[in-house]
Amino acid sequence: MARDIKLGWDVESLNKAYRQGYMASVMGMPRERCPYRGEVVIAAWEAGWEDGSDALRQEQPGASDRIA
Repeated sequence: MARDIKLGWDVESLNKAYRQGYMASVMGMPRERCPYRGEVVIAAWEAGWEDGSDALRQEQPGASDRIA
């Protein structure tokens, strides 16, 4: 797997950060608790966190009534 040594990330690490961000959101962890450093990996974690948060909102009763 190609890895950018200077930046310290690869596709696998970004996927892992995304999955961890998703799970953190679903489990109620605040967004500010991102464990990563580095803009690209933080962005992947935050994208997962946002998607997890969206999924939780849509699972709540009456969520379909609020979607515009």
